[in-house]
Amino acid sequence: MLFVTSGPGMAENKPPTGIIEGNLPANVAALKAQMTYPDAWQSGHFSDFTRWQQHARQLLRSALLTPDSHKPFAPQTLMEEDRGSYLARKIALNITDDNRINALMLLPKAAGPHPAVVLLHDHGSKFDIGKEKVIRPWGDAETLASAQAWADKFFSGRFPGDELARRGYVVIAIDSTGWGERGPLVYEQQQALASNYFNLGRSLAGEMAYEDMRTVDFLTTLNNVDSKRIGVLGFSMGGFRAWQLAALSDKVAATAVISWFGTYDGLMQPGNNVLRGQSAFYMLHPGMPAHLDIPDVASIAAPKPMLIFSGGKDKLFPPQAVEDAFARAREVWASQQADDRLVTKSWPELGHVFYQQQQDEVYPWLDKWLRP
Repeated sequence: MLFVTSGPGMAENKPPTGIIEGNLPANVAALKAQMTYPDAWQSGHFSDFTRWQQHARQLLRSALLTPDSHKPFAPQTLMEEDRGSYLARKIALNITDDNRINALMLLPKAAGPHPAVVLLHDHGSKFDIGKEKVIRPWGDAETLASAQAWADKFFSGRFPGDELARRGYVVIAIDSTGWGERGPLVYEQQQALASNYFNLGRSLAGEMAYEDMRTVDFLTTLNNVDSKRIGVLGFSMGGFRAWQLAALSDKVAATAVISWFGTYDGLMQPGNNVLRGQSAFYMLHPGMPAHLDIPDVASIAAPKPMLIFSGGKDKLFPPQAVEDAFARAREVWASQQADDRLVTKSWPELGHVFYQQQQDEVYPWLDKWLRP
């Protein structure tokens, strides 16, 4: 038998190398073809939406690799500042059975109960501040300067939490692991931290997601909060956290997502940030993409109100990936006769930001659903 090892036409039969551009495996096309999302609402495998929702939510909850917590929150006030119509307060609480952390809260002085918003900070590769990115800090000039510079860059100089408190909301923000008083990390530590969570039988992304769930649960224990009117707002990684939290917790009444949406196929392209590892580990639940695409997870929250904004010039989220995800989510809300409860919008002139013109649409939208 003759084996031909070279000659015309043999180049195309050469085995691919193990890694191709963008840290992707050489067989990425074959692997992507297997991502058919069999647990999505659109899969055709489900006829009852509520049962699908329960099934998909349980899939996601199991993927967190994080046990339920039972320890009382035991909040303690550490600092307080009067800001006119509302109070700014730093508290300590047991966010889980394993972690006691600090949080920032804003509390209207008027009689409650009030609607509330959980604010979820971004990644930004800036770890010295977390909760202080979205609520103006006090008591430390260096922290305030860092936070104000961040607000100037991404939020038109305004702190979202303080804007919401002026509108009559109770607001809370915590640090995720690695940020602010729970860090600060340096960028290169993220991958090792994530792998060591796996070594401990846990998940870095799962801990972040579960602590966000517990933040909502904490608000429901407060007498000055209307537990039926709790909203969620997040920018960038906080936007990811926002739709994820709405999917995980049926206690979330309305959700605003800024600058984190797309499909796995659209985002897993050479050059995209999700292919770098490191920061991506905060958003990776092992095995979940074999079951549900990104918009499928967000759609677990349907038919509750959700707003999703993206910047047309956002280099992290290609326009086609975003529009494909928008369309997939719209199918789900439409299937529940809830088209009016889902807002999807791309801002052609904007990048990866949450500027004042966007805020001026988001805050009244939250009012519509949380302060009717």
